Amino acid sequence: MNKSLRYGFLILVIQLLSITVFAQKIAPNVKRILFLGNSITWAGIYVNDIEAYITAQDPNRQIEFINAGLSSETVSGLSEEGHAGGSFPRPDLHERLERVLAKTKPELVFACYGMNDGIYLPFDENRFAKFKEGINWLHQEVVKTGAKIIHLTPPDYDEQKGKSLGYTAVLDKYADWLLRQRSTSKWEVIDIHYPMQKYLRAHRAVDATFGLDGFALGQDGIHPSETGHWIMARQVLVYLGYKEVANSPGILPNLKHVPDASQYLKLVTERQNLMRDAWLTETKHKRPGLPLGLPLNEAQNKSEELRQQIQTQLQQKNR
Repeated sequence: MNKSLRYGFLILVIQLLSITVFAQKIAPNVKRILFLGNSITWAGIYVNDIEAYITAQDPNRQIEFINAGLSSETVSGLSEEGHAGGSFPRPDLHERLERVLAKTKPELVFACYGMNDGIYLPFDENRFAKFKEGINWLHQEVVKTGAKIIHLTPPDYDEQKGKSLGYTAVLDKYADWLLRQRSTSKWEVIDIHYPMQKYLRAHRAVDATFGLDGFALGQDGIHPSETGHWIMARQVLVYLGYKEVANSPGILPNLKHVPDASQYLKLVTERQNLMRDAWLTETKHKRPGLPLGLPLNEAQNKSEELRQQIQTQLQQKNR
């Protein structure tokens, strides 16, 4: 074999190996995937999209996607004065993480914090230090259980809608620090912050060209719309090896092979909401105002009924 052929063969092998490794980010031993975060994760749309896509791709592989996001929560332990009208301080992940990990027993954890951790105030080194301390603590606590953790950068903040001037730059700093951990600490970190920011700014530029001022990824600058959640889900899916969704505008176009995709997504969402509330209640969160979940055993029975409906619908595509 001459030198050029050997070189070409080597490149082909490397490419094939990289594709194989990239497509096996969810290891065969993973049965439970836990999502931690604040109200954006609690809302769950990006979690639903991830589950819906992965399950549709491989209906025979049973992975439990557990949403344990908690509205208002921080990993920094900080809370602004008068939060929620003064009725309660922000929940602190430190208070509940041990219980959540012990009850859910995940093999893989996705964690998305930062949006609340700067407390919607201008950048402050002390608040930033608390965020970094909290993230480092979270990482260590998950790793100690034997699970793998993948961090998500905080979503983008829209000052035009949210009105906390300067907070976009705060979250830029938080995201940049997390992204640096890829090299400095060898962490796995998925960037959702800058893809959301890029999308928002591109659409705002078009609006400005036509004298419009209507586009937003979230009406309060904090909580993403379905499009914003899809950008989050898409970044995770691409990271996990599903590169075919990289330029897709939403979840439903990726479910064309599923009979009645809207109904399928509705079932996934119903099941997710049922189990989210059950897990939060089972793990004894302390945030007021959230729905009371069913007892875990009862919720799991109902969840299994929904899972069977989902499987029946997915099996129809192969007939």
